[in-house]
Amino acid sequence: MNDEAIPLLRNPAKEKLSRGEPVFSMTIRLVRTVDIAAIAHTAGFDSVYIDMEHSSFPLEAAGQICMACTHLGVTPLVRVPGPDPFLIARVMDAGAMGIVVPGVQSADEARAAVRAVKHAPLGERSLAGAAPQLHYRPLPADQTVRELDQASMVVAMVESRAGLDAADAIAAVDGVDVLLVGASDLSGELGVAGQVDHPQVHEAFLHVIDACRAHGKAVGLGGLGGRPDLIRRYLELGAGYVSTGNDISFLSAAAAQKRRQFD
Repeated sequence: MNDEAIPLLRNPAKEKLSRGEPVFSMTIRLVRTVDIAAIAHTAGFDSVYIDMEHSSFPLEAAGQICMACTHLGVTPLVRVPGPDPFLIARVMDAGAMGIVVPGVQSADEARAAVRAVKHAPLGERSLAGAAPQLHYRPLPADQTVRELDQASMVVAMVESRAGLDAADAIAAVDGVDVLLVGASDLSGELGVAGQVDHPQVHEAFLHVIDACRAHGKAVGLGGLGGRPDLIRRYLELGAGYVSTGNDISFLSAAAAQKRRQFD
C-alpha cells in the first residue's frame, strides 16, 4: 500500500460502528469551551454531538470544540436545525466530522443531507481548501476530498410517523451512516408521549433495526438516557450508536445528588 492510500484522518466512532462495536455519545448543549472535549474523553465517550437545534450554540464555539475532540480521538458531530446546505457546509468547514439531522422524513431529505456533507461525485459541497480535520495540511485537492468524505458521517434522525414509514428508504441512501431513533419526539407522534417503553415505541425500534440491518447501516438510540435497561436491550438487538444524554442533565443530576448528601 502506498502512503497516499493510508488515511490521514480517522473517525473512531465510524470505525467502531463498522466493527459492530457500540459507540457512546454525549450531547453538548451548555458548555461553550474546549474543556468539554477533555471531559468527554476522560469520561470514556467515543463521540459527542453539539446540539445546534435545541440551543443557542454559536458556530465558532462548536468549531473549537470539534477540533479539540478530533485531537483527543473523540468523534465530533453537530446536530443542525435542518438540512440547510449552507449551514451544514459551515459546520463541516469549522471542524465537524459529521452531522445529525433531526426529523428526516424521506429518502430525498436524507439525500439532501448527504449532498451537503460530501463533495462530488457523491455530494455537492464546495471544497474549502486546507481543512481543520486534517490539521490544515496543504494536501492535493483530490486527497483532501477523499480523506474528508471517507471520514465524515451523516446521522438521520427518525422521530416521526413519516420518518418511520420511510425508514427502509432512508437506510438505503448511499452516504447515510446511522438512523438515530429519537424516542422522545417519536413517542409523542405515536400518541404515547414520554412512554419510551411503550409497545408501539418498541415496534418502531424493531422496524428501524430491521431496515438498517437490510442495508448495512447502524441504528442509533436517542431519548433513552434515563433507561439503561432499554439501551442494553436494543444494543443486544443490534443497535450501535447510543446518545446517553446532555451536559445540562449530567450537571443537574450531579448537583442534585451532591446537595442531597448534606440533608
